[in-house]
Amino acid sequence: MSEEDKDSTVKTFIELVKKSRRGKFKIYIGMSAGVGKSYRMLQEAHALLRNGIDIQIGYIETHNRAETEALVAGLPVISRRSIFYKGKQLEEMDLQGILNRHPEVVIVDELAHSNVEGSMNSKRWQDVVDILDAGISVISAVNIQHLESMNQEIEEITGIPITERIPDKVLELTDEIVNIDLTADELIDRLKEGKIYDQSKVKTALLNFFQPDKILQLRELALKEVAHHVERKIDTEIPKQIKLRPERFLACISSNSDTAKVVIRKTARLASYYRSSWIVLYVQSSGESGNRIKLDKQRHLINNFKLATELGGEVIKIKSDHITQTIMKIADEREVTTICIGKPHLNLFQVILKTAVFNQLLNHISKTAIDLVILS
Repeated sequence: MSEEDKDSTVKTFIELVKKSRRGKFKIYIGMSAGVGKSYRMLQEAHALLRNGIDIQIGYIETHNRAETEALVAGLPVISRRSIFYKGKQLEEMDLQGILNRHPEVVIVDELAHSNVEGSMNSKRWQDVVDILDAGISVISAVNIQHLESMNQEIEEITGIPITERIPDKVLELTDEIVNIDLTADELIDRLKEGKIYDQSKVKTALLNFFQPDKILQLRELALKEVAHHVERKIDTEIPKQIKLRPERFLACISSNSDTAKVVIRKTARLASYYRSSWIVLYVQSSGESGNRIKLDKQRHLINNFKLATELGGEVIKIKSDHITQTIMKIADEREVTTICIGKPHLNLFQVILKTAVFNQLLNHISKTAIDLVILS
C-alpha cells in the first residue's frame, strides 16, 4: 500500500471516529411562530432532567409568552454573553461557555438567527455545528419559512421577505425532525387569546400573516418537508431488504380505449390516496404495430397517454410480444407494489390468458408480495 493510500485510509477512519463522537441533533419545525416549538423543547428538557440527563439551556426565546416562560423555571441555564454593538447592549448565546461547560444536551432556540458582528460565527446554525462537533447533543427549533430553498415560494405566499435563513444542508445533519402541527383555526385561536403576540398586535397579524389560506399553505410545506426527511432517513439508513417499500402502482393498458381510460383514472385515484408514484405501461405487440393498428385506435391510445401524463403518471411504451414477461420485468425494475389491469374483456388480459405464462405472473406476484388489482 502506498503512503497516499495509507493516509487516505487513516483519514477515513478518523472521519468515522469523529462521526461516532458527534452529538445528536433534533429539530422542532413548524409552519409559523406560535405553534409551540419552544414550549415543546422546554417540556422535553424537563423530561430529560428528570431522567438524570445533564441538560442546559444555551438559548431560549420566550417572546414574553407566559406559558413558555413558566417552563424555563427549574431548568439550568448557561448565561448569555453581553455585547455592545452600535451603542446598544445586546445578548447573544455564549458558544464558548457551552463548549467549556460541555453538557450532554443543550437547548438552542431560533436556529436561523444571525449573530452580532464579531461573534465566532455569523449564524447560529454554525454555532450548533460547532456544538455537535464537540460531542454535545442539541435540541433546536426553526420555522419552515427560514429554509433557504423555500424562501422565494414562502415570500410569494406571505408577502413578507425572510432575511434570516438556514441552508437545507442543516436539516440533513439532523438525527430527528419533529413537526409541531396545528390547524389554521387552532393557530388563529391562539393568536386571538394573546398566546402568540401582545393583544395590540393581534388585529394587524390577522390582516397579514395569520390568514387561513396562508397558514394552510405553510402547513402543507412543513408537513411535506418532514415527510421528505423521513423518506431520506429510510433510504439511507435502513437496509433495502428489510425496509418497507413505498406504494408504487403499475397500470397496464392496451389499445382498448375505453377500458384503458378506466384503468388510468382508477389507478390515478389509488396513487393519489396513497400519495405515491404510478406508471402506465403499454406493451405494443407485433399485432398492434403502427401499420396494423387502426388510425382511430392510434389516436385514442395517444390521448390515453396524454391523460395519464395530465393525471401525474409516467408513461412507458415497450415493443414486445412477451407481454407478461415485460410486465414482470418492469414491476421488478421499478419496485412496483401493485399491478392494475382491466376486466377480462381487456385485450391485454385476453392475451395473458392465451399464454402459458399467466401463472408465471401470479407466481411472481406471490413471491414478491406484489398485489394484483383487476379494475372494472
